[in-house]
Amino acid sequence: MKLHDLQPATGSHAPARRVGRGHGSGKGKTAGRGTKGQKSRAGGSIPPWFEGGQTPIHIRTPKLHGFRNRGRVAYAAVNVGRLVEAEAGTLITPDVLAHGGLVRRSKTRALPVKILGAGDAPKGVTIHAHAFSRAALDKLAAAGSTAQRISWPDGNPVDEAAEARAQAEAAAAAETRQRARGKRRSKRKGQGTGAAAGAAAAAAADDATDASSGDAADYTPAAPDDDASEPEEADAEGATA
Repeated sequence: MKLHDLQPATGSHAPARRVGRGHGSGKGKTAGRGTKGQKSRAGGSIPPWFEGGQTPIHIRTPKLHGFRNRGRVAYAAVNVGRLVEAEAGTLITPDVLAHGGLVRRSKTRALPVKILGAGDAPKGVTIHAHAFSRAALDKLAAAGSTAQRISWPDGNPVDEAAEARAQAEAAAAAETRQRARGKRRSKRKGQGTGAAAGAAAAAAADDATDASSGDAADYTPAAPDDDASEPEEADAEGATA
């Protein structure tokens, strides 16, 4: 095998078909463009989204307008009024609510439970839920019931004090970072202003040095003013008289 013996495999390369070269070529007369019409003319290209003049799909499709919060949490809400018949000392959990048919079931996924404040609160019960409204907390506290917030999705009790401390520490750290950033920014601005002031002070010092280093021999005292000396002589004569 030599370099001049190399050639592509049989059938892998087909010669280009020359269109419009007579009837016997197989692509003569209309050159494969069909008979008349917009697409048979030169420059008659049609954009792929064109639909013949009818309303195009991107206009026929309805749009969803408005803002959608991606961080929104969907809850299965239960009002305290639906739990008013619970006996004192009862522990109410999301599983108990689901078993009793009090929470809305999602067809695709489980939802965290939130207790709302509509209705009268049960007395002397303990409620475990993933979230509580402020009205629900107030009513449960007034009725002598306990509200315990649990985490989602593991369901562990949430330490309110520890969470508050963590939030306070995060806020303090953010404030410290902001303060340090402001100090660095003011320091950079001060360096620029200080450099300009230092250059001006150095130029003034150079001018003062040049003025003080002049040759003493070149200094000529000013001649006394005759007009200024006459009053002195008159005063002297008056004193002698």
